[in-house]
Amino acid sequence: MKPALCLLALATLAAPALAAPTVSRLTPPSELFASGRPEPVIARFLPGQRFDLQATVRPDAGQKIVAARFMIDGRPLAQPVALRDCASGCTKGLAAETAIASVRAVSVQAAGRHEFSVEATQADGQLVTARGNFDVVPFTAALGPKVKNIIILLGDGMGASQRTAARIVHGYAQGKAMQPLAMDSFAATGLVKTASLNSIVTDSSPGMTSYVSGNKNNNNEEGVFPDDTVDAFDNPRIEYLSEYLHRTQGKQLGIVTTADVFDATPAGNAVHTSNRGAGTGIVDQFLDDRGHTGLAVLMGGGRKWFLPAGTPGSARTDSSDYAFSATDPHTAEIVRRWGVAPGRLDKGRDLIGDFQQAGFQYAATKTDLDRADAGKPLLGLFAFSNMNVALDKINGRRGTDRNGLGGASVVDDFGLPDQPMLDEMAAKALDVLKRSPKGFVLMVEGASIDKQAHAMDTERWMLDTLEFDRAVRVAQDFAAERGDTLVIVTADHECSGAALIGGSVVTDARLAELAGSKGVANLRNSVVGTYEKAGFPHYRIAADGYPESTDIDYRLLVGYGANADRYEDWRTKKTPQRDVQQPFANQTPLKWYPANAMERDDTLGDFMVTGQVPGEQAVHTGTDVPLSAYGPGALAFTGVIDNTDVFFKLAQAAVKGVVAPAETTGALKPARPKR
Repeated sequence: MKPALCLLALATLAAPALAAPTVSRLTPPSELFASGRPEPVIARFLPGQRFDLQATVRPDAGQKIVAARFMIDGRPLAQPVALRDCASGCTKGLAAETAIASVRAVSVQAAGRHEFSVEATQADGQLVTARGNFDVVPFTAALGPKVKNIIILLGDGMGASQRTAARIVHGYAQGKAMQPLAMDSFAATGLVKTASLNSIVTDSSPGMTSYVSGNKNNNNEEGVFPDDTVDAFDNPRIEYLSEYLHRTQGKQLGIVTTADVFDATPAGNAVHTSNRGAGTGIVDQFLDDRGHTGLAVLMGGGRKWFLPAGTPGSARTDSSDYAFSATDPHTAEIVRRWGVAPGRLDKGRDLIGDFQQAGFQYAATKTDLDRADAGKPLLGLFAFSNMNVALDKINGRRGTDRNGLGGASVVDDFGLPDQPMLDEMAAKALDVLKRSPKGFVLMVEGASIDKQAHAMDTERWMLDTLEFDRAVRVAQDFAAERGDTLVIVTADHECSGAALIGGSVVTDARLAELAGSKGVANLRNSVVGTYEKAGFPHYRIAADGYPESTDIDYRLLVGYGANADRYEDWRTKKTPQRDVQQPFANQTPLKWYPANAMERDDTLGDFMVTGQVPGEQAVHTGTDVPLSAYGPGALAFTGVIDNTDVFFKLAQAAVKGVVAPAETTGALKPARPKR
């Protein structure tokens, strides 16, 4: 090498290297950005459906990002880019100079594959770019009429085993179901893949939002894509089905649940947050953004979030609320571009009173519900947190106490003896919503199928599945009478890995005796009948539609494949587990309820079932779940589909009308693989 070239090479090696700024997150999520592969396409939208673009940009040390712009298909967006740094709070590991660039409420009308990109400029002039992609799914020319109304019945945690168990309780004779479930009579059934954006095992938040946004969310997040800020309410948003159809057609929204209304499934139809536990802000959004969702019915538990702080039972806090700053462009653009309320830290808010001021009538009991005027919007809050489950509500109505000794019932212990059943709530919701001239979207959730499966409380989730199916019948009858309503029944995920392993080979009296004898030899080997020994359990169904007793001779036996440690004696638990979400859970008599399955069962038969998972509860599983559909467009819901496909099928039926099943996949045709 010549001396001059040698000196130049040495000088180059000695000079400090300039590290380029980097884009560490680009939203909407895409494999094109994450791996460089154009497929599978992760984010999909309807024509005109609104969503946010966002990028996290890390500058060189000592530098800052001074400008950014977004482009779609090579064309810069006209909307302003909100740029903020991480000095005001980002996730761990991000330097204060890291920039978050956002464009809010973007929409694209043209169907097809689209590439988007961000270009960020550092103070020293260096540029960094990154690109991703998304699909806009086209509407298809219709062969039939548009549907006016959509009813989504969501059995939380309800897999095939939970559905089958409820059918068995209704009765079998020589291998034939004596009284099929309402959901069994639907015209079409398929299987749904349930994975979330960040796991093969979803939780209820993205499990619900996938059906009503067309996109995957992270676990614990609702109606948003993940970001790098610590604010639970400023994430990039995705327009919900309720928002889209209210904005474009004027449809109203109804939400009915047996859970606390702030819970993941009800909130996942109208609320945008990365923290499913931020109860104060979640319930405030229900009211404050009703002009965007068309909310006309909200029923369930959750009164604690609506009472001013300081009121007995209130759970309102400023730490679980939100307020978008008008001086921070990152959040101010949410208010300006989406047109939503700015929020306020107002733990002293009387939210029930504010609902009433907005024209809603309020029901706190079944008696109130029965008297409610169907011509007005309706708020029903029948418990401080989650409502009691069907088994305990039915026992309360029958006057059956929890111990069989003439004492109080479970609903008496909760101080809530007058709670409606889910089918009664669904019927009232339909009575209100059917007056909407443009139609409606109604979500009805049987929440404690999941909650009691977590607790491995077999009889309670079985009866909650029966209660849910009675609500399915209400929706089916409504749709059958009108002919303009599409109904789907599905689950967000399966819970507990429930397995119908057989039937007891002994009477209930003998089962109680064997529990006293204790151990595997007595409670497993002498009780569990498999194959032909299982026979057909015979539950006597009372006039109210529920078993006269769940402690029958030769009962159905259920095991769990995703369970925590527990003791099993196969008999109905006298009380549910303590619900820590209840504000009075630590007061008498609720404080005497068992805290977990081990505490509940450890004095019984000493038949220990070792769990496959750590902790105190059974967990969700990643298995596919059934979906059944009824009404115009039902035949589109067949085969094995992704949970996000459901959104596009529902929208197709409402916006353009019913099409042939093969044309409603909600996906663009992928390129044929090369051989």
